[in-house]
Amino acid sequence: MFLVFRLFEQGSVRMIEAQQLISKFLDECKYCKNLSDKTIKAYRIDLRQFKDFIDSMGGNFGKTEITEYISYLHKSFKPKTAKRKIASLKAFFHYLEFEEFLANNPLDKIKTQFKEPQVLPRTVPLEVLSRIFTEAYKSLNDATKGNKKAVLRDIAVLELLFATGMRVSELCALNRNDINFSESTVKILGKGSKERIMQIANDCVIMALEKYVINFETSISESSYFFVNRLKRRLSEQSVRNMISKYAEQAGVSQHITPHMFRHSFATLLLEEDVDIRCIQRMLGHSSIITTQIYTDVCSEKQRQILIQKHPRNKMVIAEDGD
Repeated sequence: MFLVFRLFEQGSVRMIEAQQLISKFLDECKYCKNLSDKTIKAYRIDLRQFKDFIDSMGGNFGKTEITEYISYLHKSFKPKTAKRKIASLKAFFHYLEFEEFLANNPLDKIKTQFKEPQVLPRTVPLEVLSRIFTEAYKSLNDATKGNKKAVLRDIAVLELLFATGMRVSELCALNRNDINFSESTVKILGKGSKERIMQIANDCVIMALEKYVINFETSISESSYFFVNRLKRRLSEQSVRNMISKYAEQAGVSQHITPHMFRHSFATLLLEEDVDIRCIQRMLGHSSIITTQIYTDVCSEKQRQILIQKHPRNKMVIAEDGD
């Protein structure tokens, strides 16, 4: 460990020693901060990538090497991905500085902020969602006895995704006790281990969930997860993506539909119904209203209709010049 201290005090570190610090940092994230497995996996990937880049430059790093690495990220990845990888590096160096493995944080003297181009959320028109749901329910009627259970699960997944606007990762992580049928609520564990309670306000959604539980009760009990696959294990996020693509294709939808687009559509359609944006923020589990405000840019058509129908100028009758 002394070797690591000495190398850090000289302003550089051989990355083979730094790998031990990366492992310590990941343990801190898992056991002390209780971060999600998904976050820890992202940190591990991002820091390994940083290590490999520095290794390729001789194994030592300073301001020049880190600046080149950040430049490499911007050239090689989409802005959102580059931003995340820089955030991983910041978290790692902050840990090293706090634990006094590092005398000075090299990122303090490097400009890492950049303006991320705004990408509007991709939504699914209500008419298209209706076609996808119709196809799923139609498949239930046409299904053989062996396939009927799987279709019941698919319908429950689609209904709950759109009813709550939850992330697909949140849906797949649900436990049996997270669904409260007597209260018609679902407890969602979001980012940063923050819990939120969502009401399920549609009888069809409740009915779909009840039918699913009746048919999968044994598998749910054995796995502890609410949504399970045929092997009685946790339903994967990729399985949900494939499921949505299947019903979209059957419905003749050419647009590529993802689970996250259900979330975007949930928020946008509620906003178009004049639901307060702060209510939508709480439903989505956003810690900042800024994250939610992006949906206001999607509602330009609603805004146009309001101005056409409600603007007082449209009620003014003005005589033309000369009349």
